[in-house]
Amino acid sequence: MSITAWIAVLVIIATIYCLIKRYETRLVLFTAGLFLCCISMKPMAALDQFAKSMTNASLIMAICGAMGFAYVVTHTSCDRHLVSLLAAPLKRLGILLIPAATAVTFFVNIAIPSAAGCAAAVGATFIPVMIRAGIRPAAAGAAILMGTYGSILSPGMSHNNFVAGISKMNVMDLISLHTPFSLIMMGIGLVGITIVCLVLRDNKPTAEELAVYSAKEGGAPIEKINFLKALAPLIPLIILVLGNKYVPVLKMGVAQAMVLGAIFTLLVSWCDPQKFSKEFFRGMGNGYGDVMGIIIAAGVFAAGLRSAGLIDAFVTALKTSNELARWGGSLGPFVLAVITGSGDAATFAFNEAVTPHALDFGMQVPNLGSLALISGSLGRTMSPIAGVVILISGLAMVPPIQLVKRTAIPMIVGVITLALIMV
Repeated sequence: MSITAWIAVLVIIATIYCLIKRYETRLVLFTAGLFLCCISMKPMAALDQFAKSMTNASLIMAICGAMGFAYVVTHTSCDRHLVSLLAAPLKRLGILLIPAATAVTFFVNIAIPSAAGCAAAVGATFIPVMIRAGIRPAAAGAAILMGTYGSILSPGMSHNNFVAGISKMNVMDLISLHTPFSLIMMGIGLVGITIVCLVLRDNKPTAEELAVYSAKEGGAPIEKINFLKALAPLIPLIILVLGNKYVPVLKMGVAQAMVLGAIFTLLVSWCDPQKFSKEFFRGMGNGYGDVMGIIIAAGVFAAGLRSAGLIDAFVTALKTSNELARWGGSLGPFVLAVITGSGDAATFAFNEAVTPHALDFGMQVPNLGSLALISGSLGRTMSPIAGVVILISGLAMVPPIQLVKRTAIPMIVGVITLALIMV
């Protein structure tokens, strides 16, 4: 490798360190990419990539539309109605509440693709319900955390739209491609967390653990569930599935489906249209700044790695072995997501830099992209510094490491299985 390529290796190590230390993700990725482009005497490569990523029409429409819809669903409490509806039949399941809560969270996370947003909506209802049913707080929180992997099947998830874009295919077709593997990972998660919680005797909480919740207010399910409100978060998903598979007249893009979902939400919630509109467009703006911002910065970082020659060297190494590509595409994003707490940063950087070259080492672009996005989500689910882990640990009132102790083994088994079965 060239001198600049070796410098790029050091920059990657420094970047990982900064992400572990919780420095601002977009700043770290952009700065690292710009620095590498400058030492490679190609500063405009970083700026050109920045401009190119800013105007990625398909990603902007899907991500901003999905985030706008997510904001109005939360604003109108439709997400809480959905969670309360799903929680009602589950109260008497005992230890089976753990896999049941994980499965419900997984389902809700498809409709509400934000891991933190889903965790807040589901956790506020399910964690107290599970604890009152005799589940230890750490296990209740871990069950919700495991289910936040569900966004992997959401057409509003940024990674699905990103990989579909570089694969030049419809996002629903991409989701159909990796759905069998994603469901296998979910099955491993369901079985794995149940076994771990049984071994840890999580169906026998101590008096001290229960006492924490004795005076706690809030988090109870909504007493009078409005079925139409509960249906609202699912409307875009229903439209996209029907339109792409069964009813051609309903075929449309993600953004259009999210707007129709928002209109349905407004009609069934009877809230102030002016406040509703402000929330929708605030969500769109935050979607661009928060999610698209990471994609843009990851693109600049990848441009820096290309300019330094590291990507060419990596691709050359992958060409020599399909096995190396398989394990690199699975374990790479997984390990980075665990140590940085961000599945987004790790996965976007890998898919921006390496996945477009998949054909060069005997793999298909959508397969390698899906492999990376699934493994990144698995890694984030067992990272003690991930934002969603910290949020759920607060709801369950336990240290983050107590959640990770219950999700780590299933996620490790999952990523190894994924690398073996998904080529």
